[in-house]
Formats: sequence, C-alpha cells, structure tokens
Amino acid sequence: MQVIAGIDEVGRGCIVGAVFAAIVILDPNKAILGLTDSKKLSENKRKLLATEIKTNALAWAIGRAEASEIDKINILQASLLAMSRAYYQLNISPDWVQVDGTFFPDIPCEGETIVKGDLTIAEISAASILAKVARDDEMNTLDILYPGYNFSKHKGYPTQLHLEKLQILGVTEQHRKSFAPVKKQLAIY
Repeated sequence: MQVIAGIDEVGRGCIVGAVFAAIVILDPNKAILGLTDSKKLSENKRKLLATEIKTNALAWAIGRAEASEIDKINILQASLLAMSRAYYQLNISPDWVQVDGTFFPDIPCEGETIVKGDLTIAEISAASILAKVARDDEMNTLDILYPGYNFSKHKGYPTQLHLEKLQILGVTEQHRKSFAPVKKQLAIY
C-alpha cells in the first residue's frame, strides 16, 4: 500500500502572525466524513473534524514560519518552510506527497501539486483543517496578548476592522512588517 500525505498552508494573506502548514496521512480503514477546504466549513465543524483527524489519522504534524521569517524570506518561501517543517515532524515517511497549490516544498519525498486540492483530495482537506484550526487558536491567543486588536474576530486578515485597529493602536511585533498595510502604518510613525 502506498502511503500518501497531504499538505496545505493557512495564513498567507494575513498581515499578522505566523503562516501555518499541516501534513496528514489518513488511515484508509477509518474514513472521515465531511472533509473539504477548511474555508468552506464553520468554525465548530472545523474543530470537530480536527479532533477526528488527530484521533484517526495514521500521522499528522503542523509546521509554522514566524512573521519575522516571513519578513526576511517572503510569504511564499515562508509557506514552503512551514510545509517542510511539518513534513520533518512526521513519524511515518510517506511514499508520495500531494500539496495544495502550485509550489512544492523542499522535502525528500516525491509528489505533486494540485490546485484546489483542498476541495478534492481528502488528505489535503484534512491538512487544510488542521492548519486552519491551529492558526485560529494562535489568533485567539494573540487576541488575549494584544487586547483591542480583535485578532480572534478577523484572524489576522487585513479587514477594515483590523486596518482601523492598526491605525489606532499601532504595529505589534507580531505584524508582518513587509506587508503593504503594515509598511504603510510604519511609515506614518
């Protein structure tokens, strides 16, 4: 039996916090119903599925690249770094890796990229869900550490609310300083 892993990342479009990636090897004997792109699921459904994935998958891991790393190497390279960090945490070596999107991380395993794979490939959907839940949890933590920014509400995306809070409260060390809205705010000071 060929061991297939799916990889996806979350948080590329955000202006604060780490970019997260997850890798999942599903158990072919334990089907998980309802897997799809994490963005298509409610927060509660994502959390329920994340628990089920962690319980029933053969293996899973989460990697991340911090905002400071994103600023140094750019968001694409940081996303690929988060993916490879997730890969190296696996306790099972896959035979083949399927990655959502068009870029493949630097890992010692063959595989393929699949555009919108999070919609059609169960392993990638599962990875999408784990990465999203992990990043949302991080945003909830940052919301407590940085009161007033409403990170748990906008999850770090450059929404109108977030941009308003950025103007009023300023840039935190968690913000991605190379991203235009943050760079613009820094130029004001």
